[in-house]
Amino acid sequence: MGCGRIADHGFLADGRSAVLVDRAGSVNWWCPARFDAPSVFARLLDDDAGHWVIRPEGRFSTERAYLTDTLVLRTVFTTANGSVAVIDALALEPGARGHEVGLRSPRVLARVVRGLSGEVRLRLHYRPRFEYGRMAAQLVRQDDALVAVAASARLDLRATIPLVCEAGEASGSFTVRAGETRGFTVGYAPAYGAGPPAMLDAEQVIDNAVAGWRSFMGLHDYRGLYRDQVLRSALVVQGMTYRPSGAMVAAPTMSLPEELGGERNYDYRYGWVRDFSFTLEALWRVACTDEVNLQIGWLARSMGVNEGIVPIMYGVEGERDLTEHHLDHLAGYAGSRPVLVGNDAWQQRQSDVPGEALAAAWLMREHLDPMPPPVRQLLRAMIERAEQDWHLPDAGMWEARGAARHYVSSKVQCWTALDRAVRFGSRLGSEADVARWAAARDEVRRAVLTRGWSDRLAAFTAAFDTDELDASVLLMPLVGFLPADEPRMRSTIRLIEDRLSHNGLLRRWEGDPAGFVICSFWLVSCLALTGERDRAGQLFERLADRANDLGLFAEQIDPYSGEALGNFPQAFSHIGLINAAGDLTDLDAGRHDLPPAPGRLIPSFQESGRPENDQRR
Repeated sequence: MGCGRIADHGFLADGRSAVLVDRAGSVNWWCPARFDAPSVFARLLDDDAGHWVIRPEGRFSTERAYLTDTLVLRTVFTTANGSVAVIDALALEPGARGHEVGLRSPRVLARVVRGLSGEVRLRLHYRPRFEYGRMAAQLVRQDDALVAVAASARLDLRATIPLVCEAGEASGSFTVRAGETRGFTVGYAPAYGAGPPAMLDAEQVIDNAVAGWRSFMGLHDYRGLYRDQVLRSALVVQGMTYRPSGAMVAAPTMSLPEELGGERNYDYRYGWVRDFSFTLEALWRVACTDEVNLQIGWLARSMGVNEGIVPIMYGVEGERDLTEHHLDHLAGYAGSRPVLVGNDAWQQRQSDVPGEALAAAWLMREHLDPMPPPVRQLLRAMIERAEQDWHLPDAGMWEARGAARHYVSSKVQCWTALDRAVRFGSRLGSEADVARWAAARDEVRRAVLTRGWSDRLAAFTAAFDTDELDASVLLMPLVGFLPADEPRMRSTIRLIEDRLSHNGLLRRWEGDPAGFVICSFWLVSCLALTGERDRAGQLFERLADRANDLGLFAEQIDPYSGEALGNFPQAFSHIGLINAAGDLTDLDAGRHDLPPAPGRLIPSFQESGRPENDQRR
């Protein structure tokens, strides 16, 4: 494919949408209205689905990096005759700083070419395609812009070079010498009622984006281990947050395959409750608690009061119907079909959801005092759902599309919901409520310890009454269900590592085609909690080295070829890195006691910014 490998891409964001641009100067993904809207560039999924290229003519080599503490990408192209830098950024609202970054972004992509040495002949090729590549549009000159309108979208290209237009695309060649600069922008606006796209100077967009992202990062203070990797991951997670609502998407892309040529090609451009919980812990790790109210507010508004199955995912503005359908006109990344938009997992029962919601609330309880009525109502509904449904089969956290099963990790997270409910006590219920929740919690625990344990394997298993291994049970010590050094847990960790790990990458189950990055970081945390600090640190560093040259992780990595697979970048993977680094930091600082038996409270870690009496670790 013309777009190259998944890991060849850099990630740009503006608080509404994301751009992926490869190391050869091709913008291959942009859904400018919002993360989960139709694309205007989708070369990732089909060579004919739209792109915007600026690159040297002839042979060249590249080096690239983000400008420090930003999502502004600088790529240096070197040719036989000289070198140029191409600086790419999505525009932030002029003057937006700190927590205002991303709230009102103008939806403009800027590209600036700067001559560094000699002279370089470059070529620009602009080929917008609307509605996931279904529609081309005639390019019409209006004042100093090339305007394309199709369906509900309008794009304005502004260039400082002459362009030749034909058949819905534009191209041109130009030379840049040392010290010279050329600027280009593409602005988006809805086709009806919103006026034309914002008209911004490309160099000013770059300067403002640098200042905006640096002001945001200046608000966060992480002093633990692996600071550079943690802060880069925190910035990536922030870049995947839809700032108008607070929703964080699992990834900004859709249908990038878990296995080349395979069929598990899902749309991840939505907000998962599961990701929300782990995200709050990651934000807390990097002292980003000001974002908590925004994210909790999104979850409370999205979930509302539920009857029946609790939705496990939402559109970025809280939409529930995410019905999946095929885009048969697209070839798929590296021929991997079907290409899917929407995600039918929204209809599944996933019984771990209440546990994630209650775990997040417990972690952030100091920020929920006094507890807002909508949050209290939400948590009460989650507790009731865990109490009523824990004994039912579900789709599990890996969203299996076959028959529902009694997944152990789902039962453990029902325990987590009830355990945190008991700890909240009178803030969430009466004395009788708390007693009932405690009884249900203990019943769940007994069921997991009996039906979730295999004497033959000497391990906790994927589902009740089976002998199948699954990496999701590594969550058991991470939520405090059992200490990591408890003999059964230690045996489980050892067997999962022996059977599911290869080259430091942990698969979710036997037969999973690739290593799942967050599971691999869970193993780091579990090893640390068992006291194997050196091995945990070595594994962390091996995993961190698996990121691409910009520090970005996909969802999965092939343990043999090292190829990045799945949607990219993946929030879950970066959250796993942040939390594992935090666990190692706590352990080294003597603040990381092994989790106590359920029902006890661990000592205060208030001096490190950790909420007092937190059982999470």
